[in-house]
Amino acid sequence: MARRSVLASPMLLPLAAGIHPASAQPAGVVMDEMLIPGREPGMQLYLRNKRPEAQAPARPDRTILCVHGATYPASTTFDLPLSGVSWMDYMAGRGFDVWSLDLTGYGRSTRPPADQSPPPTRGEQAVADIAVALKHIREARGVAKTGLIGWSWGTTLVSRFAADNPALVDRLVLYAPLWLRDPNKRGAVPVPEGPLPAYRTVTRAQARERWMNGVPDNKRANLIPPGWYEYWADATFATDPEGSRQVPSVLRAPNGVLQDLREHWDAGRPFYDPAKITVPALLVLGEWDRDTPPSMATTLFPLLTNSPGKRLVMLAEGTHSIMLERNRGALFQAVQVFLEESFA
Repeated sequence: MARRSVLASPMLLPLAAGIHPASAQPAGVVMDEMLIPGREPGMQLYLRNKRPEAQAPARPDRTILCVHGATYPASTTFDLPLSGVSWMDYMAGRGFDVWSLDLTGYGRSTRPPADQSPPPTRGEQAVADIAVALKHIREARGVAKTGLIGWSWGTTLVSRFAADNPALVDRLVLYAPLWLRDPNKRGAVPVPEGPLPAYRTVTRAQARERWMNGVPDNKRANLIPPGWYEYWADATFATDPEGSRQVPSVLRAPNGVLQDLREHWDAGRPFYDPAKITVPALLVLGEWDRDTPPSMATTLFPLLTNSPGKRLVMLAEGTHSIMLERNRGALFQAVQVFLEESFA
């Protein structure tokens, strides 16, 4: 217990509600950002990197790639400096070399044309994006493998990559893991009937309503400190210039994920085999998550039959987006304990 308490100590996580510009890095943390060639000619992927200023020699167990979910890019979720510190900053401040990837069609990566059919960024394509990003990271750092953190739909992508490429993955963090969906309880991402357009849109009001789904009425006022939601929304919606010009402004997200939901998670056909995960895995989520409810994590956990040191952590008073809420420190610390642990 004492060792876990030391590992989980919040090294640089002030929880005051102040907002700081993204350019103001915490002391001792440096940032790089880059566009790298994507999986197809003409495509580019946006990568962001946070690491200690006095960086030690690269280590596979200290190199991490963060992958986002179905709707919002990694750059404005994993690296949003609330109270001056983002989740990427927190990990970098503890000596980690942390990367985030915006998949094709998201954030600052290439957006396929709106008339594309079928919809872009299916699971197979997204896993190929991850492979491209990890190849770049391995070559840049000279490491043989890395850790992976996936959020929501991103958990299925990093799990599939790990199942197919066990020699390239050190460990997995599945934050708000997606698994087979109950036909009567499909969360906040319904799949419409018929052919899907390339993109769907979400307004700020819709995003907030989805965020608050499942939060008790008497807890809503204090879930997100003042100004945090608006700061997140400003940063996130600004990544879609075309959507920002609409009234009201919208964020476009590729519908490949909805096709995945239709063909896999609503059809009883998992996108990956959990038994093929042979690296340590952490499943972590908030108790009020309605997009990927706790029943998904408890169903998935026993299926990870070959994951050494696997564990499941449920956090109090948090939603699907707990990394952007008042209790985000509990998420950061729970994940950090796992990342800093030595596995045989």
